[in-house]
Amino acid sequence: MPRKNTKTNSNESDGKEFFAAIAQIEKEKGIPAGYMMEKITQALASAYKRDHEGAGDNIEIKANPETGEVRMFVLKDIVETVDNPAVEMSLEEARRALPHAQLGDVVRIEVKTKNFGRIAAQTARQVIIQGIREAERDMVYDKFSSKEHEILTGVVTRVDPKSGAANLRINSSSEYTEAFLAPGEQVRGEAIREGDRLRVYVVEVRRSTRGPQVLISRTHPGLVKRLFELEIPEIYDGTVEVKSIAREAGSRTKIAVWSSDENVDPIGACVGPGGARVNNIVEELHGEKVDIIKYSEDPAQYIAAALSPADVLSVDLLPDGKACRVVVPDDQLSLAIGKEGQNARLAAKLTNYKIDIKPASDPGELPEAEDDGLVVVDDETEDAALEE
Repeated sequence: MPRKNTKTNSNESDGKEFFAAIAQIEKEKGIPAGYMMEKITQALASAYKRDHEGAGDNIEIKANPETGEVRMFVLKDIVETVDNPAVEMSLEEARRALPHAQLGDVVRIEVKTKNFGRIAAQTARQVIIQGIREAERDMVYDKFSSKEHEILTGVVTRVDPKSGAANLRINSSSEYTEAFLAPGEQVRGEAIREGDRLRVYVVEVRRSTRGPQVLISRTHPGLVKRLFELEIPEIYDGTVEVKSIAREAGSRTKIAVWSSDENVDPIGACVGPGGARVNNIVEELHGEKVDIIKYSEDPAQYIAAALSPADVLSVDLLPDGKACRVVVPDDQLSLAIGKEGQNARLAAKLTNYKIDIKPASDPGELPEAEDDGLVVVDDETEDAALEE
């Protein structure tokens, strides 16, 4: 009685190993099985082309996860004269396997993947590894690109002793990546050391050959806006809206807020009981001063509020609608301008108006609009600011 052959078909075994490996990659790295199968079929096709010069798009791969089979076929045209053996076959040769073959027919010939040469196998392996890397990079990019204009927490992994530039390891859910904090995006005077945990604002996420490039900042006005959203429930739910922000990082920020509910005081909501809410934000900003301004649709009222803490006697808008003259009490002139013109400069950025500040004792004639600069200060006014 003949003995039953129990040997497993090698192609079937190889196919099962393929799908087992794909399932493991999907489980460990989160890379979709369909994506990996596409890369593997590309790898098999590349391996075949490496060993068969002239082969092109005439390669067909059939993968069946249910049966665990991966089969490759090469398609060849039956012709009278063979010019390219990789894609063509003579009628005589075709009829050895298919007696009824005719000129013009297309023959599907199965290729045993185990017969690939060493170089071809290396090519397949490289394609698969590259596919895994690309998938991992795409996953990280997708994760962090959804975090653009948000705040993330990072751990400082390295600080360049010469330039002061810092590398941070930032995370979003389960994904990690390296981010670069340039010196120009750091707050002046803020000491950064290895191991420090920093909150950073994600300015932009770019694709690169080495993976996603995450551009972060500690100086961007968006950082202040997001901190207010995190700290102030009324801003988070939309009851209070942030209309504008002007910031000189590490020194001072002005933020204009407005409430859609007449029963909600936007400034009071931001300050919080005993100043607790805004104090938490100031602490996160390492002592940076924050002026909270009530936004108004009336430009004159808005500009007057923006020059806080100085009192404003009058605001005259110029005809072009983008410049104004502001008159303040003589003893408030230095306060309105601020040290080195900072208060007036931030007010101009906040409101997007050019501001000419005058003392009540010498208001002068209403000036015409100027084309350059945001803040117009005459010599006498500038001297008063420097005396502060």
